[in-house]
Amino acid sequence: MAHKSFILQGFTPKTHKDAILNLFDVPNIERVIVSVAFVNLGGVELLESALKTHKEKATAHIGIRNDITSLQGAERLLNLGVALYTVDTGTRRVIYHPKIYLVRGAKHAKLIIGSANLTPGGLNNNIEAGIIVECDLENAADKELVENIEKSFDDLPPTHPDNISKITTSAQLKLQHKIGLLVDEMAAAPPKPSTSGTSTSDDSTPRIKLKVAPIVGSIVAAKRAAAKKAVAKAPAKKAIAKKGNAAAAPVPEPQPANGVELTLVWESKELTRRDLVIPQEGRNTNPTGSINLDKGLLTADVDHRHYFRDEVFPALTWTRKSATVDEAHAKFQLVVKGVSYGEFDLRIAHTTSTNTKSYRQRNAMTRLSWGPVREYVARTDLIGRRLSLYRDDANPKKFVLEID
Repeated sequence: MAHKSFILQGFTPKTHKDAILNLFDVPNIERVIVSVAFVNLGGVELLESALKTHKEKATAHIGIRNDITSLQGAERLLNLGVALYTVDTGTRRVIYHPKIYLVRGAKHAKLIIGSANLTPGGLNNNIEAGIIVECDLENAADKELVENIEKSFDDLPPTHPDNISKITTSAQLKLQHKIGLLVDEMAAAPPKPSTSGTSTSDDSTPRIKLKVAPIVGSIVAAKRAAAKKAVAKAPAKKAIAKKGNAAAAPVPEPQPANGVELTLVWESKELTRRDLVIPQEGRNTNPTGSINLDKGLLTADVDHRHYFRDEVFPALTWTRKSATVDEAHAKFQLVVKGVSYGEFDLRIAHTTSTNTKSYRQRNAMTRLSWGPVREYVARTDLIGRRLSLYRDDANPKKFVLEID
């Protein structure tokens, strides 16, 4: 008779990644089925060793046309050698959503049914739930359950030939990407805040504390943006000064249209009190008022000391502030915890000297001054979150800062 156990990822130390890898402990593996709504490269990499070992016996059904499943994730599955099927419902109102992982041997089978997609979030970072079922195939009920699952997936391609495609070449996936059915992980999805705000005083909810350490990928260096001719605009509305020490509150900008293309150019490590200009408790020290644009999550080959000045901000107008410091200003939309607080003019400073101890120690040479947004970011509920910096592809003098 089947033995069942429960996973509540995040609130307990158990992860779907570990549980799925444990499925492959079944002796004499004869069949592997993966069915998920969403796939990306990071998710496939977490299970790659097991899937590659049993590639001849593995089948994957993955959803597409969902704005999440990526070309890179699908290509990695194909290159591993698994039998790959993409499921396109033909409409965004209906998505392929079953999440099942099954490994069957000659006499035993294990499966997980739950909420975990083939992404780092689904397998590790998110709060997810699933049921692990261990089946004895000599038990009639257990055998019937496993056979029913296998037959159900075997029947899908012939039953829905217009919607389920057997993928045998990378060209098929590239075509699906070209027509919008797969996303490109290199083209970062911009923040899409659903609300605007001018005050954070009522939003002090901290980031939830989980019992699983997050898996975080690296950020690939962005390509240099060419400066584009400025287009004359109507004068911007002036910020409304609040009483006391509150930040200037701009009129919230309209939310970016879906066609706006942004490039993720940098992501910080977990934000500290210093990053967020929050004074240290019990210390009589003044916060710096800026955040260092340091290595963050950039890949090892990127020299962050030159990256921001030369690759991220080359389109800005830089002026010499002192013998060793250049400065520029740019427009930044600020999005915190999914809420947009408008667009602000912020100062960027870059130290040009390369013969100092700080430079030799590979410290940050570029700093972003919080200026008018200080009151929006100097909040203890933002400690431990990450700051993402996006550049507008159409106007490389405009940026988005997202803290989440």
